[in-house]
Amino acid sequence: MAADKQYRVVGTRPIRHDGVDKVTGEARYGADIHLPGMLHGKVLRSPHAHARILRIDTSKAEAHPDVKAVITGVDLPQVADKVQDLGEMVVNLKDESNRILATGKVLYEGHPVAALAAADPHTAEEALKLIDVEYEPLQPVLDVRKAMEPDAPILNPNQRTSGIGAGDGKPSNLARHFRHERGDIERGFAEADAVIEREFITSMIHQGYIELQNGTAHITPDGRLTIWCSSQGAFSIRDQVANICNIPLSMIKVVPMEIGGGFGGKTGVYLEPLAALLAKKSRKPVKMTMTRAEVLTATGPTSGSYIKCKIGAKKDGTLTAAHVELYYEAGAFPGSPVGAASGTCLAPFKLDNVRIDGYDIVVNKPKTGAYRAPGATNAAFATEGVVSELADQIGMDPIEFRQKNAVQQGDRRADGPLFSKIGHVETLEATAESPHWNEPLEPSSDPAKKRGRGVASGFWFNGAGAATASISVFADGTVSLIEGSADIGGHRASCAMIAAEVLCLNAEDVKPQVGDTDSIGYTSVTGGSSATHKTGWATHEAALKVKAEVVNRAAKMLEVDPDEIEYHDDATLSAASKPDAKLTFAQVAARANSTGGPIVGEAGLSTGGAGNAFGTTIVDVEVDVETGKVDILRCTTVQDVGKAIHPSYVEGQMQGGAVQGIGWALSEEYVYSGEGRLLNASLLDYRMPTTLDAPLIETIMVEVANPAHPYGVRGVGEVPIVPPVAAIAEAIYNATGVRMYQAPMNPAYVLSRIQGKA
Repeated sequence: MAADKQYRVVGTRPIRHDGVDKVTGEARYGADIHLPGMLHGKVLRSPHAHARILRIDTSKAEAHPDVKAVITGVDLPQVADKVQDLGEMVVNLKDESNRILATGKVLYEGHPVAALAAADPHTAEEALKLIDVEYEPLQPVLDVRKAMEPDAPILNPNQRTSGIGAGDGKPSNLARHFRHERGDIERGFAEADAVIEREFITSMIHQGYIELQNGTAHITPDGRLTIWCSSQGAFSIRDQVANICNIPLSMIKVVPMEIGGGFGGKTGVYLEPLAALLAKKSRKPVKMTMTRAEVLTATGPTSGSYIKCKIGAKKDGTLTAAHVELYYEAGAFPGSPVGAASGTCLAPFKLDNVRIDGYDIVVNKPKTGAYRAPGATNAAFATEGVVSELADQIGMDPIEFRQKNAVQQGDRRADGPLFSKIGHVETLEATAESPHWNEPLEPSSDPAKKRGRGVASGFWFNGAGAATASISVFADGTVSLIEGSADIGGHRASCAMIAAEVLCLNAEDVKPQVGDTDSIGYTSVTGGSSATHKTGWATHEAALKVKAEVVNRAAKMLEVDPDEIEYHDDATLSAASKPDAKLTFAQVAARANSTGGPIVGEAGLSTGGAGNAFGTTIVDVEVDVETGKVDILRCTTVQDVGKAIHPSYVEGQMQGGAVQGIGWALSEEYVYSGEGRLLNASLLDYRMPTTLDAPLIETIMVEVANPAHPYGVRGVGEVPIVPPVAAIAEAIYNATGVRMYQAPMNPAYVLSRIQGKA
């Protein structure tokens, strides 16, 4: 279907179905669960970034009259090496078990070593002090470059490098080294008239969701476990708990609550297995909720990185070769998003000669998690920065330079795959024609403040996957839609709109809800911008089945052959042989039980054909050259969105990603002491943007339909966070004449660059 096709419902802006519950406080989140006899669990966490556990004595805590259960790593079943796909990240369940409760060593500050359940949260907090742990502190390693040095402290003596360099068999902090290569980069660089090689550093940062991690577990006398939690995938949580706690899948039900933000950070388990084990041991329901400090120190932030980037170009702007080396922090256990970084870093550009080296490196920090286009923002900061510098060196407009080298359908991505239909060229054209790009940037009236404009592009694969949807028709002509994707970006409304479009109803006539793992078929994680693609497609198929059955029922009521029934855009049905006997959808629904029983439609499928997406960001900044402070004056984000099912939601995704990119660029970072202590474990010190730090984000939606989807859907949530860091760095350069190679570009760093000290 073409993106410019006119629909009744798709492409409109109905009021969101969950809006009233959200604004009135009726929506129920994980922390709202209260069960009879419920206990409260707390976690004892390591104060050390790297240490051996010599002894754990829980006897005093167990003797406390209000403490009903205590667990340590010995209470976790032994888990074999087993890889599980979490949607945007892949984890080894053996490592995940060790992350849930440490055994032998602690590998980061905040690593859990024990947990207990007590009658109330205050008692539980105090009782943690009764657990005596003896540690042997070890030297931590906090930087990827130092982690790879021959004499670096080894986090896991059983870890060996896989991929390139796997043959030596020695313990290593380098978990994996891989390479994508094609053509002859030496020849390509020799053909270049300009070659630029730079190094870039980015800090570990957090997703910044507002709702804290939580989990409540209840086990019935017959061993059935129910978990209520905030997650991006109830089925993924069920599978992880089953494997880590050695409980059959059939004995676990996960109830997804409303989710107060995730951005990739709520795909893994943190408290759920602990709550389950404590509930099993105490024979009482157990509720656990993190503090903000625990979220920052002990959940999965995104990787810090060190990147080397070398790119060559001819005088006419043609790129000739590129070599990118990506060194990504995995945290304490392997599994950084360096693989995704390798696939995105050069994706916007046609290149015949390319080499991309990826390094997955463990350090004494929390295991990294997914964060909105995981790995891509770091990589784009480097590659887009060098591309902008090349364009400047050969005297070419930065958008024209990108247009000259832009990939199109049929071109090969730098890491190998061929592009299907994409809208990168159209996005760049929209950027070049935008009011923002074409309006002059007025200089500041303050001589200490300099202004500049920057532009950068970015790419994300987008996701597909398994999804299930079930539609039931009510007697009043409205329908219920149950689906399995956690709603973190508005796809519940989008799926309701798709169902309404197929059935020719109003969006308000469809009542969408997210089902638990016992009430709907398997659905993969809401991640990688996959939910509207896969669940929307499943909804489309389920609605088609409902539509076909409504036609059959109408045929019975009119006593004609089903092939004679015509289903009209106003949700009425008629037969040519009986022109005066038109039926409404509601009339057919009202007689469903007497014409064959309830009308339902279900679909379960595993989708492919996720539409790749590109975006470009324009940003204007003002730099105080006396303090290094950078203010964002204006920001426009341009993106190929395939088909905007609900344009307001799409604009919100674009704006939200851009603001998170601004935070990444200017203020957000994990600050560690030399001993591996996180020094800014609060939102007072971990500096996310506020309304004072970001302007109104202007959006330009480009719609190049994804031909592999019934409605042309491409995921929209990941792309907008990819270009802003590079665009802001370029804007600072155009304001000050000094280039930036480190993020965040906070006042201290910017001033040191201006003064030539960094």
